[in-house]
Amino acid sequence: MLTTNYYNDFFEFGQQKINFSFFELSLPDDDPVYTLKKVMEELDFSGLLANCSDKGRTGYNPIMMYAVVTYANMRGIRSVDRIVDLCERDLAFIWLTRGQKPKRDAFYDFKNRKLTSDVLDDLNYQFMRRLQKEGLVTLKELFIDGTKIEANANRYTFVWRGSINYHLAGLLDSIDQLFEKYNSFLQENDYGTKYELGNAQMFVIEGMDKVREVIEKNRKRKLVKHKKLSNNRIIEIDNCSPLEIRKLQNNLTLIADNEGIEFVYGKGKRKPALQQAA
Repeated sequence: MLTTNYYNDFFEFGQQKINFSFFELSLPDDDPVYTLKKVMEELDFSGLLANCSDKGRTGYNPIMMYAVVTYANMRGIRSVDRIVDLCERDLAFIWLTRGQKPKRDAFYDFKNRKLTSDVLDDLNYQFMRRLQKEGLVTLKELFIDGTKIEANANRYTFVWRGSINYHLAGLLDSIDQLFEKYNSFLQENDYGTKYELGNAQMFVIEGMDKVREVIEKNRKRKLVKHKKLSNNRIIEIDNCSPLEIRKLQNNLTLIADNEGIEFVYGKGKRKPALQQAA
């Protein structure tokens, strides 16, 4: 019931009344806030709402709070104080909040207790996938040869996708080996069954075979001093975020704690197999 109420309230499903004070707001028709809310209708908020309680005083709608934080990020705004100010002064933020004015404590409580790293990672993944499906963004624009990366400026102004792919191939090989080592360790010691831990798997959806092929060709061309081939193919990867790696480490730490396995440090000390896997 709590989930349905929050969802219907934010997206105004089943509501017949019009608040004319908001009807008169003169937001541009192409303001991205409209796209944001429309795309969000397709997201699964069950993870976020699971962190909310229906006991005690009702707080701000968590879906609305996520929308505000996401819209702020779209505009390059990270400061909570700045977001609070915009909720009182900016038409788009006022439209999202429907005139409510969340304060600093509300945003910090939301970020610390409800919008956990796992929930945020899941929602942002859904959000980007939905934007891509609607044709509103393309992941192919992430690395463009010679394109300036607008971030904290330093002398590394340009990122070349061919170079990125070359190093990424080696990195993915290392990660894949890590996953295989983790799975073998669980199976050999029957820890997967004992602690109900499934096998870890990295999925490279498309592009990697072609990248490896070009890398190998370029190695041969280098020997005869021929010009390198372009290696700008898009690699689409799933289930390979730092959070996934962190989950594996947490699982290994859980096993160590329950099995009484102590980690050792320093030269000349033999590390247990579990520590080597971690």
